This record gives sequence, C-alpha cells and structure tokens, in this order.
Amino acid sequence: MGLLDGQVAVVTGAAQGIGLAIAAAIVGAGGRVLVADLDAGAAKEAADSLGDGADATACDVTSEADQAAMVDVALERFGRLDLLVNNAGVTRDGYIAKLAESDFDLVVDTSLKGAWLGTRAVAPLFRRQQGGAIVNISSLSGKVGNPGQTNYSAAKAGLVGLTKAAAKELGPSGARVNAVQPGLIRTAMTEAMKPEIFAAKEVEVPLGRAGTPEEVAGTVVYLASPLASYVTGAVIEVTGGRGL
Repeated sequence: MGLLDGQVAVVTGAAQGIGLAIAAAIVGAGGRVLVADLDAGAAKEAADSLGDGADATACDVTSEADQAAMVDVALERFGRLDLLVNNAGVTRDGYIAKLAESDFDLVVDTSLKGAWLGTRAVAPLFRRQQGGAIVNISSLSGKVGNPGQTNYSAAKAGLVGLTKAAAKELGPSGARVNAVQPGLIRTAMTEAMKPEIFAAKEVEVPLGRAGTPEEVAGTVVYLASPLASYVTGAVIEVTGGRGL
C-alpha cells in the first residue's frame, strides 16, 4: 500500500526539475497525477515518462481561466482531485536599480498570484468534498532573502503568508494547506551557476551537500498523506540546515 493510494494530484510547473520529481514521487506512492505546465509538449513528455498514472495539460498559472480548466481536466480524466501542488515559478534576477518592473511582475504573478489562483480554483471542490490538501513550494529565499532577488524573495515569502491564511480559511472544511521551503537543490538552474559560487553556497549547508529534487518531493508526499492529517499551516524547510 502506497501513502497516496487512490489519490489524484495536480502539480503545476511539473515538466522538469522539482515539479517533475514531485509528480514522480506521487505516482511512486500510489497516486495519479496531472502534470500541468506552460509548455504543453514538455508536460506531455513528462507525463509519458511517468507511465499510466500520469496525464498532462497545458496551464498558464497566471490565468484564472487556465487554472479553472486545469481542475476540470483532472476531474474529467481521473474522476477526483485530492491534492494541488503549487510549484510553478520563474526567476528574473536583478538588483533593485536595474530590475525591470515587468520582471518583478512576472515573478510575483507566477509564483504568488499563480498559487493564489490555484488555491481559489480548488477551494470550492475541497469544501464540497470536505477534504483535500494544498502544498505550496516556497523557498529559503523567502525566509532569508537574496541580493538580486527582491522579486523572487518577496514572492516566496508571500507564499508563506498565503499558506497560513488559506489554512485558516479552508481548515473548517477539512482541507489542509502547507508549504515547503527548499534550500540549495541540485537542479538545472543551480547547476548553471559558476562552480565556485555553487561550492561557496554548499559550504553553508550544515549537512555538507546540496539537496536533490527527490528529497523535496518526499516532503510533499508526506504533507499530502494521512501521516500529516493533523498538519496544516506549516512551513517545512528542506535545506540541509542552511539558513539556520
């Protein structure tokens, strides 16, 4: 028996990286997953790699209509929906004096407003069925901040406030809302850093190494599972101790 047997999840931004690892972990735990991504082709390729327990849909998380359609697709293809993972995000780094307003808006709209729109899209369903779970993928940057990332840090910090407020709103209906804050994780984005910069960040990790997308995914599975049935409004750091 898997921890998520019979459950259906939607994961946004799941065509690659941490999102794909989360989708794979859900399938591995016995669940089924709808891979949602702005890139429809990449979403289908990712879903195909996960086998019969996965399907794909295109979704621009900044669009309320797309988010509503995403929920409808999950219900049409799987007959139910138990979990939403708000993972989609982008980076557009730049120091305050040089950061374009459009780049600030894009990052906040994708990471923060996108999660809010997703939460609003599933809330009526979760209220009707008296249960469900939402996991928001924040970041250690939302706790400690990073120079050159005022947009990203603000968006990821905002996800913590969204998580706690939504947990209070949806709790009476039996729905749970939690967040995960990854630290230095080996993804295509971090491995594109200059080796000396990556090494300097890794030295700051008490466990002595960067994490993996699978380690983030395991925490998401826990929060979605019956093991976390009395956990809501929580923010779990997956950082190897970095930022303590």
